[in-house]
Amino acid sequence: MLGKQNFAKVALRSDWNVHSIKGRFMGSRKKLLGIGLFAVGSLLFAACGGSDTATEPVSEETTAAADGPACEGTETIRIARNNWTASAIEVEIVKQLIETNLCNPVEIVDIDENAMIAGMSSGEIDANVEVWPSGFTPEEQAFVDDGSVVNMGELGAIGKIGWFVTPNALEQFPQLATWEGLKDPAVAKAFATAATGSQGRLLAMDPSFSSYEEPVAKNLGLDFKVQYSGSEAATQAEIIAATEAGKPVLMYYWMPSAAVGKYGLKNIVLPTPTVDCATETDKCDGDYPEDLLFKVASAKLEAKDANVFNFFKNFKFTTDDQLSTLGPVEIDGRPAAEVAAEWIAANEAVWSAWFN
Repeated sequence: MLGKQNFAKVALRSDWNVHSIKGRFMGSRKKLLGIGLFAVGSLLFAACGGSDTATEPVSEETTAAADGPACEGTETIRIARNNWTASAIEVEIVKQLIETNLCNPVEIVDIDENAMIAGMSSGEIDANVEVWPSGFTPEEQAFVDDGSVVNMGELGAIGKIGWFVTPNALEQFPQLATWEGLKDPAVAKAFATAATGSQGRLLAMDPSFSSYEEPVAKNLGLDFKVQYSGSEAATQAEIIAATEAGKPVLMYYWMPSAAVGKYGLKNIVLPTPTVDCATETDKCDGDYPEDLLFKVASAKLEAKDANVFNFFKNFKFTTDDQLSTLGPVEIDGRPAAEVAAEWIAANEAVWSAWFN
């Protein structure tokens, strides 16, 4: 067994800043295997994104786990990173720990959540550490059922997607204390923009996220039109601009997220849906469920490198861990790699157990 060493520094790159990315996800729900593999192949051919293998050392030293396996890994590990902040932070923590303690080179693959599962099934992607059950489609579950993708257990964090409004919305319309307030024509008109005309605007985020905004608005009889901001950063920019203009915003967002606290966003609790929204999306008529986030890996990873496979099974990142790291990235604009290195330095007692 390899004793505690100072053989490696924490690797990170400060030029990739996820101030513009999610806490989370969701959109087109039916991704065929061929489409997924094409997307994965294109991404791997083009390049692996973010804080990839070309990293620079920083001053803080990271020691290897005292009782972990030997640092003898040679296989390159490819980890999927999704378009939200928590994913970016967790992937950086995983990358730095694997490279320092197991010596495997790690490549980060930027890919949307719907395409990555097909890539894991084929072995082109090895793992992802944050999957939201409410966005995990039956087509994706089929890869778990056939054994080509492995559910690696709960991450340790609890998530909740939903509809949120800016504080000025409740100040202007106290009836928004309940979702039925959205039915008020005066409320819908107040949320309207030049692009939505007489309809209120419901601001969704990335079209690739597996979301239900359009059917929910329709099935609840709400006079709102869904528009996509394109990213978490764009949604935050719209929050700032609309608030400065005195306009309320109704939007898709999630918890845990530092942005919810930063902008004082208030969750509007929708009714419990009468159908399973994942399987009957067109009939979805209610709120997102609370999500126990989980991890997935390619079934081929265990044979590729059993120590890495075991690490992913043991890896945990709780709701409190997310909240402690999201703020420095989302609010202070610091690089995810830098924040990840600080978390590692402060939590050796936690992560060292992941190598046992």
